[in-house]
Amino acid sequence: MIKINHLLGLVAGLAAAITIQAQAEVKIPKQYKNGEFFIGCQAYSFNHYTVYEAIEKTAETGGKVIEFYPGQPLSKDEPKVKWDHNASDETIAKVKAKLDLHKIKAVNYGVVGIPKDEAEARKVFQFAKKLGLRAVTTESTDAIDTIEKMVKEYDVMVGFHDHPKQANNPKYRMWDPNYIIEVTKDRDKRIGACADTGHWVRSGLKPVECLRILKGRIISSHLKDLNEFDKGNAHDVPYGEGVSDVPAILNELYSQGFKGNISVEYEHNWTTSVPEITKCITFVREFKPTK
Repeated sequence: MIKINHLLGLVAGLAAAITIQAQAEVKIPKQYKNGEFFIGCQAYSFNHYTVYEAIEKTAETGGKVIEFYPGQPLSKDEPKVKWDHNASDETIAKVKAKLDLHKIKAVNYGVVGIPKDEAEARKVFQFAKKLGLRAVTTESTDAIDTIEKMVKEYDVMVGFHDHPKQANNPKYRMWDPNYIIEVTKDRDKRIGACADTGHWVRSGLKPVECLRILKGRIISSHLKDLNEFDKGNAHDVPYGEGVSDVPAILNELYSQGFKGNISVEYEHNWTTSVPEITKCITFVREFKPTK
């Protein structure tokens, strides 16, 4: 009986270990680190250009990772081919080859809608898995049950993104980090937040306080520094030149042991932003944490 109980204990322990391993955070390879963080570009910063050009410009800025968004034209040679989770294996292979050429790692995809319907949701996660992405960014909190199932099946993380508070739509709650905590409570730990610091600033929230609320649930970040606080028309400026207190944000992420990607989503000077984004990348690469 003792031997049987011992054997059962070993089996239970092994099962627990497998469960913990299955829920472990997906890791970005170390060679794509820039200083203390995995910093690169959200391709939306280059939405006046193609996917290929977004990859090239990310490399030009010194970024090592990229976050794609749905609907961007593939290339100058194939402008009618749209890059999203419906892409063919041939198109995916082309993008992966372009990424390899410029030594850029694709780590995230969004903001993209994830439907409740499993068959449709699966397209997003299959795409992410084929690209080797760490995470997907969405605002589809209504599909949380389907999302959790897909996260467990594909081992792809999901971050809920925040846009600014909407005066004419009080039902929109994504801007509030407490709402994200409410949605993700008791859910798989691979589900959390894509922390868009700029939209918090536009909503009159202090990013560091929001990050502390979300501790343990931060999957990725769209890091922004804005020229004004609590203004809907505030625009991006290079890190350290605005009101967002980027050093404090980076220090908080570092202290939390954040291992996700930081995307520079620069929504200003659309066709001439490379020098400003380069400043942002350099700022993060040279950041030194303080106690």
